[in-house]
Amino acid sequence: MMKTIYFSLLWLVCTLVTYAQRTPSAKNVLQDIEKANAYWQTNNPKHGRAFWDHAAYHTGNMEAYFRTGNETYRQYSEAWAEHNEWKGAKSNQPENWKYSYGETDDYVLFGDWQICFQTYIDLYNLKPEPHKIARAKEVMSYEMNTPQSDYWWWADGLYMVMPVMTKLYNVTGEAKYLEKLHEYFSYANTIMYDAEEKLYYRDAKYVYPKHKSVNGKKDFWARGDGWVFAGLAKVLQDLPKNDPHRKEYETKFAGMAEAILKSQQKEGYWTRSMLDPQHAPGPETSGTAFFTYGLLWGINHGYLSNKVYLPAALKAWKYLSTVALQADGKVGYVQPIGEKAIPGQIVDAHSTTNFGVGAFLLAGCELHRYLTKKPDAIKRSVVKVPR
Repeated sequence: MMKTIYFSLLWLVCTLVTYAQRTPSAKNVLQDIEKANAYWQTNNPKHGRAFWDHAAYHTGNMEAYFRTGNETYRQYSEAWAEHNEWKGAKSNQPENWKYSYGETDDYVLFGDWQICFQTYIDLYNLKPEPHKIARAKEVMSYEMNTPQSDYWWWADGLYMVMPVMTKLYNVTGEAKYLEKLHEYFSYANTIMYDAEEKLYYRDAKYVYPKHKSVNGKKDFWARGDGWVFAGLAKVLQDLPKNDPHRKEYETKFAGMAEAILKSQQKEGYWTRSMLDPQHAPGPETSGTAFFTYGLLWGINHGYLSNKVYLPAALKAWKYLSTVALQADGKVGYVQPIGEKAIPGQIVDAHSTTNFGVGAFLLAGCELHRYLTKKPDAIKRSVVKVPR
């Protein structure tokens, strides 16, 4: 009996020690957030356009601001917003607005030009000045009143625009934003969602069996599914509890979490082609960081089991903080701008991008919340627009 008790206690102690060894301290996580963000802002003092890659960084930077209260972060995003006149694509001729892929000012309805509105709305809520969200309201209201429902035809668009809809609902109280959110999301599901795997193809071009990985498997691009998973987390955070479609978003989020868990590599990262690691082998940071953020957000908000999902999230963070994050603060191993996993493409410690840093910041902030169980330094308020 005594021997059994001894070995049971020994097992418990070893388990606790192992858990403690793999669980980072809140202090170290905060240091990693600050190191990565300081490196990016110091090395990128000039503000870029309001296109998706810069804007995705700012969603992470604002998260870091809310978490830490560091005014430098808010000032950096506000200067970027002012640089872009609080607009995305700048055409003032609605009859010429387009929503297919395009990087010029007439692609106002293309979601890659709308993600910037997330940050503008956050900045508005901190200091409500009508000009900050005037363009967001103009563009999205116009889009709400067109007959099309096929605006989100690629996976990335779900991160770019779904949170804009919930944020605008919260500041305006206009139900049409939530109604159209579901309408557009439903369309996206008809062309990109694989119900069997519970994952999203990047767009209709990549649906199996029309497109296959090098080994004949379904080819789910990690960053593409990372955009969707993180976008669903942001929607659920802002969506009213009584929204009639809330259960559907929750189900999609939970299903994706299951699929994401199954495809994690033993080193903690996800490969670019999630179900075929040999298609484009090796670590990739942006997809991994978005998955880490989504898993931790789900744990923190009671959607995902600590027991099942926390080990995966911690293992992913170990990769992000010890392999992806370089000694000088550069976030490496980020696949460059693209739309698929590319066999033979070099992704290494020197591969960094703005959106990759943004994803890293999202993940770090969510882990810091888990570890401290303390509220953010800056309260997230919603300021209603006067009617």
